[in-house]
This record gives sequence, C-alpha cells and structure tokens, in this order.
Amino acid sequence: MLTVLIADHDATRATRLEHAFRDQGYAVADVVNSAVDLADAVVKHAPDIIIMGTDSPDRDTLEHLCIATRDCPRPVVMFTQDDASESIRAALKAGVSAYVVDGLDAERIRPILEVARVRFEEHQILLQTAAETARKTHERNVIDAAKRKLMAHRGLSEDAAYHAMRRASMSENRRLVEIAESILQQIGQHS
Repeated sequence: MLTVLIADHDATRATRLEHAFRDQGYAVADVVNSAVDLADAVVKHAPDIIIMGTDSPDRDTLEHLCIATRDCPRPVVMFTQDDASESIRAALKAGVSAYVVDGLDAERIRPILEVARVRFEEHQILLQTAAETARKTHERNVIDAAKRKLMAHRGLSEDAAYHAMRRASMSENRRLVEIAESILQQIGQHS
C-alpha cells in the first residue's frame, strides 16, 4: 500500500483529497495545511508520494516544495485549477511529477499516481546520470592536470606520466584520481 502525504491550505479541499485517497486504498500519513510544514512532514513520514492541492502554485509554495524534496526526493502530484503555461512550467521545474487541472475523479487517481511515479523515477535516473557524467569529467580533468604537472615538473612524456600515476595507484591501492589529487597538492606546494 502506497503512503501519501497531503499538503493543502484549503481545509475543505484537503479533506476531499484525504477521503478520495483513503477510498482508493492509499494510506494517508498526514495532512499539512501549510507548505511551510511540508519539509518536516516529509522527513517525519517518508511518504511514497506527496499530494499538493492549490488554487494556483505560487512562488512560496514551489520554494517550500523544492526544500521539502531536495534531501528526500519524492514524486509530487499537484491538483490545481490553474492551467496557465507559466504555472505548469514553474511547477514542473520545482519537481512536480504530475500537474492535474480541474478535478479529482476517483477512477483517475491510480493512473495519475502511476504516471507521477514513472516520471519521477525517470527524472531521478537522468539526474544520477548527469551527476555521474559530471563526476567522471571532473576526475578526468584532475588526472589530466596531474599528468601535465608531472610532465612539466619531471620532464616526462604524457604516456610516462600516466603510467607513473597508474603504478602509484596500484601500489598504494588508491584510485587514480586520488593519486592525481595528491600529485597536484604536492607539486603545487613546491611550485
């Protein structure tokens, strides 16, 4: 059973959302009436999905959503009346996985949440891939800088500098980038 956390400043709509999700078999961890309380509630309850109800997603609500999901990423479904392109774009940039305008029909809940979960998972994979690519690029740049330092400092060829770093990496049982960082630090201190 999936657990949802509902955030809505409108008590009537929040109650409707809570009943709709409970009726569809979801566990409701909590209902918060302010986006300010969202981050604490996400940490406390670790819901599977965050449900937000709002007339229109204002800047403050979206900022609190970003804060709430920064350290505890979760799929977010937003139910709203605002169909403006700018609002949709801002909500998606803030991490909303599904933006639903006009209504909460019980038969639509499961497909909406499934779309939100799939979209969220795909977005997380893209973020992880981008972070891994950035990490590898950074490491390659550090290794290349260390090679250049060794070449200049010891008069080695590029190939000889690389092999010297590899030998040190294997003999010290450390990653090549760690050796490169040590070289940059050591040679930088003596330059």
